[in-house]
Amino acid sequence: FTSLRVSSLNRHMKTHSDEKCHVCHLCLKAFRTAALLHNHVNVHTGTRPYKCSDCDMAFVTSGELSRHRRYKHTLEKPFKCSVCKYSSVEASKMKLHIRSHTGERPYACDLCSYASKDAYKLKRHMVTHSGEKPYECSVCQAKFTQSGTMKTHMLQKHGENVPKYQCPHCSTFIARKSDLGVHLRNLHSYMAVAIKCSYCEAVFHERYALIQHQKTHRNEKRFKCDQCSYACKQ
Repeated sequence: FTSLRVSSLNRHMKTHSDEKCHVCHLCLKAFRTAALLHNHVNVHTGTRPYKCSDCDMAFVTSGELSRHRRYKHTLEKPFKCSVCKYSSVEASKMKLHIRSHTGERPYACDLCSYASKDAYKLKRHMVTHSGEKPYECSVCQAKFTQSGTMKTHMLQKHGENVPKYQCPHCSTFIARKSDLGVHLRNLHSYMAVAIKCSYCEAVFHERYALIQHQKTHRNEKRFKCDQCSYACKQ
């Protein structure tokens, strides 16, 4: 990395540091730079300062706006593979693509020999060890470890009863359009008064975000004995 400005160099150097001195006053999460913190606080407040000049969409970060414009308006794919003809809208997708040439799989499971080029796929794999089944069929409430397995189940078992409307913000399928509206209002609408997590200091302005966050506490053993090393969930 080279730059004509010292300030740009200093900002770049922070990407190599693990120091996170910019702390969110709402949930105490820390960040390396003030810009990252600013974007994070926008998520809490619902502020979307970056507005698209070609449509009515607005975004929390400038990166989200740039990505939106490339996908929806300019159709530009600036990241080009040096090995094949593949090109991408996002640098992160190009990084994944390059691994298909190199064979690199940096995300390895601690419990078995599985390894992936993608952090998301490793996270999905880990569910097979934990036994967690986060995807629930909206018709019969059967639960599955992966969303694809749930969708296959719905097509095979419920046929014409498969809900037609998918929530644009989560994996939920809903049978009636009016019920989708209720779902969006109850789980995905912005709330002026934030809800605090019952397990930690994090606060949320969207009920769905709170629900997803609280799942991260599911396997925590928060209750610890002060006489020995014993700890439990309840």
